[in-house]
Amino acid sequence: MIADIKKQAEQKMIKSLESLRHGLGKIRTGRAHTGLIDHVMVDYYGSPTPINQVANVTLIDARTIGVQPYEKKMLSACEKAIRDSDLGLNPSSFGEQVRIPMPALTEERRRDLTKVVRSECEDGRVAVRNVRRDAITHLKDALKARDISEDDERKATDDIQKLTDRYVAEVDKAMAAKEAELMAV
Repeated sequence: MIADIKKQAEQKMIKSLESLRHGLGKIRTGRAHTGLIDHVMVDYYGSPTPINQVANVTLIDARTIGVQPYEKKMLSACEKAIRDSDLGLNPSSFGEQVRIPMPALTEERRRDLTKVVRSECEDGRVAVRNVRRDAITHLKDALKARDISEDDERKATDDIQKLTDRYVAEVDKAMAAKEAELMAV
């Protein structure tokens, strides 16, 4: 029972860390990467569809993303969806392809993005701590039901705390790496 609680807590902490890394990946640096527009939805015959399902998304160079729709008439829909997204990008049609140049970041914008990164990471830490709280609650419930002894509960609580510390350190590492990436010119 204790092993199940620990295993479940670790799996949830891993998911929290993955979610944080996915969120940090959307925060734009000066370089282009195709994952930046993965969440952009295109109006595909009346239904919102992810852009990577209606077009081939590639890197043209370090600062330009290319989007080539599978159907020619989707070119303007893809361009409109990218322009209307919350990314602040200005795409332009170029033949059968939409080019998305990445604007250079100013120092002020870099500092703002650093604040966003810190906020995301704090949310990640809170998520990991919430998993710890839930796991400890399950242990206390098991102790009340006399399924485990006090010594086992105390040892399991210490193990869960060590697990929490490890994943909070991972969150801090991810934050430091993203901040360094943002501040690099």
